[in-house]
Amino acid sequence: MDPKKLELESKLFAVLGQPTRLKLLYMLRDGEKCVCEITPAMKEDQSVVSRHLIKLRDMGLLEWRKEGVSVYYWIAEQRVFRLLELADDILREAALKQAREVAGAL
Repeated sequence: MDPKKLELESKLFAVLGQPTRLKLLYMLRDGEKCVCEITPAMKEDQSVVSRHLIKLRDMGLLEWRKEGVSVYYWIAEQRVFRLLELADDILREAALKQAREVAGAL
């Protein structure tokens, strides 16, 4: 196994492993939004939201543009949602398996 490949995959999953960042991705799924629109929905300081957006951008998941003093973000890598759907499938299967095991023990 290539250590660099493992490092990059680990970095991607670390970026995705934070609930605020996942919320931002889902919020931007339907199109471009200004940070001024995003921040009130996040219930966090604008500086915190901006740091999370930058991490997503640096990973290549978001694109951005500046218009005057406003900064706009949008999804650059739509395939991230396929990855999240796979995660949902894995979680659903694990929950069903656990429920069957509990039901079988009763």
